[in-house]
Amino acid sequence: MHVESSGLNAERCTATSGGTADYAATQNYLFSLKARGVKFGIDRMRALVAGLGHPDLAVPCVHLAGTNGKGSTAAMLDAIFHAAGWRTGLYTSPHLVRLGERVQVGRVPLTEAEIIAYTRELKPVAEAVARDAPEDHPSFFEFMTAMALFQFARKRCDVAIIETGLGGRLDATNIVVPEVAIITSIALDHCEMLGDTLELIAAEKAGIIKPGRPVVLGRLPASAEAVIRRIAAERGSPVLSVRAEFGEDIDTYPTTHLEGDYQRWNAATATLAARCFPARWRLTPDIVARGLHETNWPGRWERTQLADGRLLVLDASHNAEGAAVLDANLRRLVSETGSAPVVMTGALGAARARALIEVICQHAREIHLLMPHQSRACTFEQLEAMVPADFVGRVQRTTIEELFPKARTCMAGEPDDALVVTGSIYLLGEIMERLAPERGPGEGRLQDF
Repeated sequence: MHVESSGLNAERCTATSGGTADYAATQNYLFSLKARGVKFGIDRMRALVAGLGHPDLAVPCVHLAGTNGKGSTAAMLDAIFHAAGWRTGLYTSPHLVRLGERVQVGRVPLTEAEIIAYTRELKPVAEAVARDAPEDHPSFFEFMTAMALFQFARKRCDVAIIETGLGGRLDATNIVVPEVAIITSIALDHCEMLGDTLELIAAEKAGIIKPGRPVVLGRLPASAEAVIRRIAAERGSPVLSVRAEFGEDIDTYPTTHLEGDYQRWNAATATLAARCFPARWRLTPDIVARGLHETNWPGRWERTQLADGRLLVLDASHNAEGAAVLDANLRRLVSETGSAPVVMTGALGAARARALIEVICQHAREIHLLMPHQSRACTFEQLEAMVPADFVGRVQRTTIEELFPKARTCMAGEPDDALVVTGSIYLLGEIMERLAPERGPGEGRLQDF
């Protein structure tokens, strides 16, 4: 196959070493693509993979879209296939700390050397795509998507779990023809790009449904589900629904290693997707259950212990639907510990922050406001204006560097306090870099999309 024989083969790509200067240059090139902004449409991506020999056709895949829950559900499916003995590829975005986290095989991220090698190989093909029209140069996300498809093909993955970046219909990942499509949830988010109603957003997400291929639906609003079912019917795609299969009683839903009722919804979604695969894949109920309890997905109500013994919870919760889940998790934490936690938060976008702050103020004893190092981060003034007048706790502006001066250390709160970091996934990434320096230096400027 062309993918296997052209350019660097799998062994050479893995073994290629790149120095610090080479990786810095690669980062700069990728950042130059990111700086050009987000591009929608799949024509550029089609041209790019055609020039690469169609790595998108090399590996069977599962394709996921949704407002929330995509990453957790993708991680669950990755764990399920791994438990069955298959070599898995996982493509998600954004990363938390290191760029290579986006592209994993057997949960091993891309190395710096692999990113250097793939960038060198992809760059001339991307330039050829834009030869007649410079505005058609592939975007940063398209470049990373091609890198993922290349890695999965060359590592001879048995299955790839691929998460959309934004939306679905016009997302770069939508060149794949999956064995199963999944739509995890529908809520109002990225409205300026996807539409300002649940129905419009549902139609965009439903763009990943391919003719004749099954689609699995998480717990969706009725109006959104109706839109998706109509599109699925038009394409002759069978529909499996979490609500239809498991009902409304959360106690009937599968359990998982990840905490919270919402993760049980995601576990049910992953379970239904696994049932779509033929018997030869060996995704038995026992295997599915084992995979769900071996799932690792950092930053989703993730508990860690600081050096002083205190509990620190890291939780990405970045929109109104996520805030509702956060409300339930904080309520459970207060019941568990017997006291109100100290919460540290920051967000991108006023609409997202407002829902977050409203929930936090119902449960927190003290709030530390933070600004992740992203251009779209809410300012201190914006965050403070969202705090209800009747909140009696302390609200303080601070920085990540002040709160987290060294590994496994947080300066917020008192000796007996439980601590929670919540909000933007970019905020969590910056904090994780400081809590665990062994992860390597953060690549925050390559995070946004």
